[in-house]
Amino acid sequence: MTEGTLSRFRRRLASPEAALPYALLGILSGAITAVLMIVFRLALEWPLAQWLPDQSPENFEALSWHWHLLLPFGGALLLGICLHFVSPVHRFTGIPHVIAALHNGRGRLPPANLFTQFAGGLVALLSGQSGGREGPAVHIGSAASSLFGAALRLPNNSLRVMTACGTAAAIAASFNTPIAGVIFAMEVVMLEYTVAGFVPVILAAVTATTLSQAVFGAVVFLPATNVNMTSLLELPFIALLGCIGGTLSALFVLIQKRCLTWLNKPIWLRLGIAGLVTGVCALLAPQVLGIGYDSLQAALDGSYSLQLLLLLTVLKLVATAISCGMGMPIGIIGPSLLVGAFAGGALGILGAAAVPALAPDHSFYVLMGMAALMGAILNAPLAALLAVIELTHNLNIIFPAMLAVISAQLVHRELFKLQSAHQTTLLAM
Repeated sequence: MTEGTLSRFRRRLASPEAALPYALLGILSGAITAVLMIVFRLALEWPLAQWLPDQSPENFEALSWHWHLLLPFGGALLLGICLHFVSPVHRFTGIPHVIAALHNGRGRLPPANLFTQFAGGLVALLSGQSGGREGPAVHIGSAASSLFGAALRLPNNSLRVMTACGTAAAIAASFNTPIAGVIFAMEVVMLEYTVAGFVPVILAAVTATTLSQAVFGAVVFLPATNVNMTSLLELPFIALLGCIGGTLSALFVLIQKRCLTWLNKPIWLRLGIAGLVTGVCALLAPQVLGIGYDSLQAALDGSYSLQLLLLLTVLKLVATAISCGMGMPIGIIGPSLLVGAFAGGALGILGAAAVPALAPDHSFYVLMGMAALMGAILNAPLAALLAVIELTHNLNIIFPAMLAVISAQLVHRELFKLQSAHQTTLLAM
């Protein structure tokens, strides 16, 4: 593309009739993000499949008990030592970094932070830290899209759109959830809904989903198409589950907020403590380790007892909140779904025992808990609702999930007066 053509393209982006140029940028952003997501996922899953028993990239539970402690602690300490030699300004990673760059840095994300996130996220997740890959994915996709726009010398308003496109594409490619990716980009990162922004962001999500499915297949993340509420009399219990979800999300943010006061401590010490806490939690319940999508499926299948679900709710919440608060380059979307699933599953068992006549499928309350906790922790009720629908391909849960999500949101924000986990990090920084 010649300089004259690029110059005309940039001027066109300033026009109110710039839908077609933005559509092209959205497609390019989605393709760039999808390629990076595929590389990141393969770089994570292939080594784990070679090392973990049964060639399963999430089978940390099958390791010997001493690895449950040594692996997260050793990996966190190694990562902390490596990051000790990185400039503090280049250690800032994840979704909070993207939000800060979008609103204070005119959509420009430094390449050094992108490298820190890619390498640091891989080390953290390979060593079984309690976190998700979607946080690194959003940072990587947003930064790559922003850098591509900066290389074309696009105006700042276009870089903001490119950043949102990278966010939507990263979520879409990570979970196979294009609609949730679009809403997440608008609701959590851009913090606004614009008609002009929807066109490129939607195309970015569609492109990323297409390329991801071409490599990994069009797999339904959590098959639960027949799960439904059995009676309107369950609505008060669903509201109670939402309130419990809001309380758990508030506890998560309070623990994270306390750990954020350690930001002036050496990075190796902070990450070492986070890894040690995760390792101790894993000695009690090894399901805490790793991303945990296998544990999420087990909770949905009803494979866990009430005692184990309660234990996992507490340990997963504590391990993830401390890890995120101490600066571990991991995501919280996956863990929020897991904690919500464990809490929902436990409450579903208690409810079924108390009122057997109204007891629905055990997985129904697992899904309600997932939506409630994710929406409250992220301050993204609509994104959480759509994510659970897309993950399960189940439209039956829309009505009850709306009640669970809003109940959790009201408890988190109005009763406990707390911001989202990402906003809490930004305020501490």
